[in-house]
Amino acid sequence: MSEAVAQRIQELEAELGRLRSQLKADMELDPHPSPQAEGKPNGTSKKGKKAGKERAFDFSAHPRRHVALRLAYLGWDYQGFAVQENTDNTVEARLFEALLKTRLIQDRQSSNYHRCGRTDKGVSAFSQVITIDLRSTQFCGGLGVTVPENTDAGSRTKADGAELPYVKMLNRVLPPDIRVLDWAPAAEGFSARFDCQSRTYRYYFPRGSLDVELMAEAAKRYEGTHDFRNLCKMDVGNGVLQFERTIVSASVQPVRPQHTSSTDLYIFEVTGVAFLYHQVRCMMALLLLIGQKMEAPEIINHLLDVQRNPRKPQYSMAVDFPLVLHDCRFEGLSWRQEDEELNHVLSVLLQHWTQSAVRTHVLQGMMQELEVKGGVPSDHCCLVEGTRRRNYRPLLERPCCESLESRINHFVKRGRLEWEEGENGGGTVHRGKRSKQSQSSPSCPVSAETPSKESLDEKLD
Repeated sequence: MSEAVAQRIQELEAELGRLRSQLKADMELDPHPSPQAEGKPNGTSKKGKKAGKERAFDFSAHPRRHVALRLAYLGWDYQGFAVQENTDNTVEARLFEALLKTRLIQDRQSSNYHRCGRTDKGVSAFSQVITIDLRSTQFCGGLGVTVPENTDAGSRTKADGAELPYVKMLNRVLPPDIRVLDWAPAAEGFSARFDCQSRTYRYYFPRGSLDVELMAEAAKRYEGTHDFRNLCKMDVGNGVLQFERTIVSASVQPVRPQHTSSTDLYIFEVTGVAFLYHQVRCMMALLLLIGQKMEAPEIINHLLDVQRNPRKPQYSMAVDFPLVLHDCRFEGLSWRQEDEELNHVLSVLLQHWTQSAVRTHVLQGMMQELEVKGGVPSDHCCLVEGTRRRNYRPLLERPCCESLESRINHFVKRGRLEWEEGENGGGTVHRGKRSKQSQSSPSCPVSAETPSKESLDEKLD
């Protein structure tokens, strides 16, 4: 090693020691140096960019708008519409992920959210409606718009541009089987749940060997106001104590009237003001039994007569996947439709339809080949849960479920419901202190004739 090289090494080591001492002194004076102090002007380092992205979005600087959103979704791969504690595989969970990702809401708690219907696992919808407060661009105000208090006068008077493209923003981040169809501005107090005028469900089924004319005649017996406790799952634990519901119309009709094949599809369509838990699927189960000539149409009248039949016979309800929440009717909403998004949603649905249609015709071709060879298909209906017994037992001869009074008594003992004594030995039941529901919920009578305290203490059969 030459003398010049050795001297250069000593100079570099000395310089390195000096820089280390200077850096130590700087860190003692300022333990959090800025990007400029680190020799990275204007904060253009990767760390600086990441820190900028994580900066909180200031929702208070933007107006909020109360709107209604109309959704369509295929519920076959989801555990239902509403968020649940034991799974995040719900339509509502995906919807709120999209709302948060697009920064249309800050969080669910402050979003003033209501839903029109709560569809079960496997159930689809073409017209599910929610109401919610979303971020807006309308500083001048408008229907459903709340302008920030700190907005200056100039911002309030200048002309606003177009509203945020809510449909496009959400559809670009939602799964393909969940689509937003359109939106409508709504007054601040408008609720998708409480302001819905009616709801229409459709249940699709193949004709097969069913007597669809008899089913159509029987469906008319549902119309009117009845106590449907024998045609639903009584959700007493969540405070549902009234089972009277009004059915506006009920019908059974073909999808394509000109066809007469056994594989033709029919629709059971029912419109009502509101529905109970699993009510439509129980109604459909009875119609399938009637269509198979296993029950007479009069069975509907018998089960709607809760004075003579106060307890529900044990029977299986219809399966979930053919059921669709087809329409939710509101008054006073002006829906705003975007042609580009309408075409986009139609294209997505066409992709789903293509796959399903091809699979359907593949299966139909196989069935036809087997029928040509002499195969005879079973007339067993595949749309009822459970297995079919060899010897059918009429509904009115079967064991019955617990009575409403027994269910109430059960939850009173558990503290989910509370009993309040009334005059003449009667009383009311309301949600208890340990209920998941709000303690301030109003009391509601059990039935038109409120049961006495003694009737709630009856033992289970």
